[in-house]
Amino acid sequence: MQKREVDTVSFLNRRWALVVIVAVFLGGQAFAELQQVSIGGELRIRGRWYINVFAPSTQRYNADSTGWRPLGLKGTFSTFKWDAQGGGWTRYETATLLNVKADFSNSVTTFFELYDHSIWGEDFRSDYLTGADGRGNPAKNFLCFNQAYVEASNLFGEPLRLRIGRQALKFDGGWLVTDLLSPSQFLSFDGVRLTWTPTREVTVDAFDMKLHENTTGDEDADFYGLHATYTGIPALTVEGYYYFLRDAGHVETTKLDPVGEWAEGRLGLDQYGATEIHTIGTHLWGKESGFDYDLNFACQFGQAAHVGSYFVATPLPYGDQKADYNNFGGALTVGYTFQELKFQPRPFVMGVFFNGEDNTDISFGDWLNPFYKPKASVSFNRLFSDSNYAGTLNDNGSMSNFAQATVGLEAQLADCIRVHLHGAKDWVVDPFNPPPCWNFGGVRVPKFPGMSFITEKGSNDLGWEIAGWIKYNYSADLSILFYGNYLWVGDALRQGSYVQGYGTMFNGGTDVKCNAAYIFWMTTLKF
Repeated sequence: MQKREVDTVSFLNRRWALVVIVAVFLGGQAFAELQQVSIGGELRIRGRWYINVFAPSTQRYNADSTGWRPLGLKGTFSTFKWDAQGGGWTRYETATLLNVKADFSNSVTTFFELYDHSIWGEDFRSDYLTGADGRGNPAKNFLCFNQAYVEASNLFGEPLRLRIGRQALKFDGGWLVTDLLSPSQFLSFDGVRLTWTPTREVTVDAFDMKLHENTTGDEDADFYGLHATYTGIPALTVEGYYYFLRDAGHVETTKLDPVGEWAEGRLGLDQYGATEIHTIGTHLWGKESGFDYDLNFACQFGQAAHVGSYFVATPLPYGDQKADYNNFGGALTVGYTFQELKFQPRPFVMGVFFNGEDNTDISFGDWLNPFYKPKASVSFNRLFSDSNYAGTLNDNGSMSNFAQATVGLEAQLADCIRVHLHGAKDWVVDPFNPPPCWNFGGVRVPKFPGMSFITEKGSNDLGWEIAGWIKYNYSADLSILFYGNYLWVGDALRQGSYVQGYGTMFNGGTDVKCNAAYIFWMTTLKF
């Protein structure tokens, strides 16, 4: 049965590649002649400071008090501290894009874009103590092609555009699929995209992107999508989409000798299948009479086998082979701009909800059962988003099992200066229930060692935060942004919760009461 599925997927990939080749050559695009060449690019430089947030990875709860509990990718190890012990975390980074676009006859275009992301000081090659100079470290050289594609328009005389190669994608306002990993890191995909625009109001995109290639078998990871946009309704743009991510990579939680592997196969253990995430959603946005709104909502379903392998019930080395996706997420922003007032103030409200679950508890019966099978905690997967709803919490598009309510204000202080300020309350949707512990200066000592079925009720309070930014557009090409976020740390952070890494990673601190902050500046130049 599994073999038939593998063959079908491989056939579809080969058939799609054949369709692409035939479309290009039948359209006569191979005879295009060069007409125009243009050069452009972008430079982003950013300095970042985290205060009372990060520390070296540390186990927040003694393994003796959490044994047999399925505790995610890294157990209760956490790089977050939420206390004032030790120094802050700082980094300066530069992202550079340099592109060349060539336009040919017959509506053919090629686009090449070099990309480099570097952290200040990592490429310095001189030893100031001895004066010895050396070559740079090639392992840290991030120079690559961010985009490199060929594009053909008006295929068969129809409003069809075909783009083949490495390319940036941005749909649904960037909520789930975007061209950034962070404000200073870019993202692109390798694959094929077909765009159809039958009318001025309708655009339909279909794409097939390769995320990982394994030439020895069906262990590839692919990302498919169908996206449609309709702009024919005044003050409303409607986007609908279906995304399908399939990862058939081989996953094992044990590496045994041939006899052990045979026994696992006979018992059906350590047999994780493909991960398949189906996402169906809509994006509605627009402006009318001073009001503006933006709504994203999506549902997910499918197999979460790889996530299941993260939630191992120690001491047994096996995770949840039947884990699945069955959740939803949404974000709504509504604002109103007083255009007749000075500075054109825009108050707004926002709500964010990413459904999640925490199945890390075990019962007394589970604790006694030597054949207990764990259940994974599977939360909404935000795919390829960079939406950052909580800066100090280090969201960067990767937090799930998470909810937020926000009230804020923006204003245009001058033609070139815009400011933003908001306050927000953050929650865990399904909190982690910690083992009962005594706390001695941030060190937790379990009250009931070895009895991991005994837990305390966890908190869903991640805390309160205020955030603001000011953006100065020096010119149409150069801008400078200053951002700050201050977090009143809640009990769900001090105790810890499964919010990071789409709900697979722990973010607990030392249980010492201390607030935290995040500050950065960034300058952007486009040319």
